[in-house]
Amino acid sequence: MSDGLDGVRDHYRATGLTERLRTALRSFGPDDQRLSPQQLAGLDQFHTRGLAATAELARLARITAGMSVLDVGSGIGGPARFLAETHGCRVTGIDLSEPFVAAARYLTERTGQSGQVSFQTASALELPFDGGSFDVVLLQHVAMNIADRAQLYREIRRVIKSGGRFATFDVVLKGAEPHYPVPWASTPATSFLLTPGATREAIDAAGFRALVWQDDTDSAKAWIAERLSSGPPPAPNLGIVMGPGFAQLAANLGRNFMEGRLGTVTGVFEGASLDE
Repeated sequence: MSDGLDGVRDHYRATGLTERLRTALRSFGPDDQRLSPQQLAGLDQFHTRGLAATAELARLARITAGMSVLDVGSGIGGPARFLAETHGCRVTGIDLSEPFVAAARYLTERTGQSGQVSFQTASALELPFDGGSFDVVLLQHVAMNIADRAQLYREIRRVIKSGGRFATFDVVLKGAEPHYPVPWASTPATSFLLTPGATREAIDAAGFRALVWQDDTDSAKAWIAERLSSGPPPAPNLGIVMGPGFAQLAANLGRNFMEGRLGTVTGVFEGASLDE
């Protein structure tokens, strides 16, 4: 069954990604040298505010040792590896992009975490898990690629255990349409931004109860301003993953935030199993 995400798959079709990463990481040492999640943070955190945002979301979601966590839209696995190392949880990541999943597995081997962190190719609209499988589900900078928000949040609710939590940190529409291209979309055809209010309504409609709901736009703008003032990011960075157009993508993202077109929201919600 088609999930209507072919355009999104094409946007993230990163040919030769694992080999590019292998080459770039030689700056840290030989190919068999063990790396830490922190060493990879410059290239594997695909969202505004980087590692700090992942750490904050984990704190708000109260992730602890032994929990089972699902990272929806896991990219090349940065948040999953960080959470496993920092909180002692077991993390499963799913992503639509096969090259991203292959790269995530490679990087996880390099950090020695393959026994605690795993990845598979799947759609957020058809999660390949039984109901009530996870204590926490994370969604960071993913929803803006998904038109069917109702199905997205229903699927997330379905796989959360009774009393489990859904934690999201996503981009929202604050004003006029953004300037394209942006990191998640080359054109409006694969960008499905909602306002903060519409985002919250869609999540609530799936049967969640809010524990945390906050606007983090000012923090995102401060992070962007700091990066702009400090010059190009040190290597290795996200340019390895996003390719030669990364500078324009980053510049447009910053412009959209500074012009008040985009913002970010953070939410943590409690969900119950569907048969309660």
